[in-house]
Amino acid sequence: MVYSLPDLLAAILITAYWARALRLAYKMRQQTGNAANFSPPETLGRRLRIIWRPLVVIWIAHFFVIALTNENKLPHLLRPLAHNPIISWIAVLIIAAGVTATLLCWKRMGKSWRMGINPDEKTQLIVSGPYAFIRHPIYAIQSLMLLASMALLPSVLMLACCLLMLTFLQWEARREEKYLVVHHGAGYVDYCRHTGGFLPRSLRAYRPT
Repeated sequence: MVYSLPDLLAAILITAYWARALRLAYKMRQQTGNAANFSPPETLGRRLRIIWRPLVVIWIAHFFVIALTNENKLPHLLRPLAHNPIISWIAVLIIAAGVTATLLCWKRMGKSWRMGINPDEKTQLIVSGPYAFIRHPIYAIQSLMLLASMALLPSVLMLACCLLMLTFLQWEARREEKYLVVHHGAGYVDYCRHTGGFLPRSLRAYRPT
């Protein structure tokens, strides 16, 4: 029995999102022998995955639990603190739009897409499409999906999980920028000057000089 259709749809959408990411990593491994740094070679990246992966599982599983279980039978940690049908459906639409937009970003990145940092690897710097306006569109979209998830399911567990993930996304973005400065030098510094990290700095698309 389905107790909450919005939560079920969110669970399915987020599952599809991560399933596609894993599929891309597997496909890249088949083509290049590199699984897009699914398990990063750097020590810190591997340690972060120990925390990040359980958070992703909680993000998905919590929606399934709420969708398929009478919430009155759940511990208070899992129960939503508020209910608003209109906000719930808006949140689902935002998550769906986020999945679609991320697919476009992945396509734009092509073989340069990675899930982590390899300090010894230099990939092509993508500065077209959404990357002409912000440096981390995938992280920005995922942040929006996390905010929508908190609005849809504002339980203590979901709030804690999503806030931790938002913090990790900000941290990972900063780490990636340091790595890209090393590999792309002045070109990346110029790109950073003209674009925002998670929000556009200008409505004018970046053009390399």
